[in-house]
Amino acid sequence: MKKILNREFAIGLSVIVAILILIFGIDFLKGVNLFKPVNFYVAPFSKVDGLETAAPVTIDGFKVGQVRDIKFNYEKPGTIEVELALDKQLRLPEGTVATLTPSLLGGPSIELKLGEGAKMIEVGGSLETASSSDLMASVKNELMPQVEAILPRLDTLLYNLNAVVTDPALAASIKRLDGISSQLLSASTGLSTTMNRSVPTIMSNATRMTGTLDSVTLNLADLSYRLKNLPLESTMENVNQLTANLTRFSDQLNNSKSTLGLLMNDPELYNRLNTVAADVDSLLVDIKKNPKRYISIKLL
Repeated sequence: MKKILNREFAIGLSVIVAILILIFGIDFLKGVNLFKPVNFYVAPFSKVDGLETAAPVTIDGFKVGQVRDIKFNYEKPGTIEVELALDKQLRLPEGTVATLTPSLLGGPSIELKLGEGAKMIEVGGSLETASSSDLMASVKNELMPQVEAILPRLDTLLYNLNAVVTDPALAASIKRLDGISSQLLSASTGLSTTMNRSVPTIMSNATRMTGTLDSVTLNLADLSYRLKNLPLESTMENVNQLTANLTRFSDQLNNSKSTLGLLMNDPELYNRLNTVAADVDSLLVDIKKNPKRYISIKLL
């Protein structure tokens, strides 16, 4: 009898544990942390647009909680109450608005815009609500008119593109391009052949020029060595002495009291010399005319 009771007790305990694990597991999959303290608020909406439990509740993109439950208020038809489970530390000032925000990639979420009131909303209180504009409605109202305006232009563009593609001139141009490509290929091949033939010759000439440059460099080095060994100091001393002598000679020519200066600057001496030269010239002329007057020849 005791064994039967122990077996029944174990079975009952196992069933209770399994039920608790199932409840905790479901809440865990929903994103509900039963061990984390939260505050509950109610946000009444006229429509929820596919909002589901465990949807995130955010402030400026940061998750501060989640949707805990969604109920239809039968006492106020047309009102859907969304229960929000928010972090325990979060306090909502009066004027806070819960906005239903749709998404293209997932279900809608709740975004809180904190109010500026000095008084805080009591836990379990009701929040002001709003719904952002539907994305599909925005696409329909804003994007579709632009698309409709672009469609005629797109049709014209396609028509013109078709006309260009079917134009025989385009095919002829493509053929010409093929011919040009083949010519470029031939030119490239010829250039490659020329390079293969000419490059060795050029390299050989460059090698010979390098040898010539080496020889010129050696000659320049030898010339530099010889110039370095020239007696430049004694040569410069001789040049300086010659310059000094020329300077003294120039000073004597410019000095009216020196002999050379008198010869260069005395006009009377110049005139006398001219007179003597004229007399000597007359004497020579007379000697040529009358040589017997000056030369007497006696025969023994």
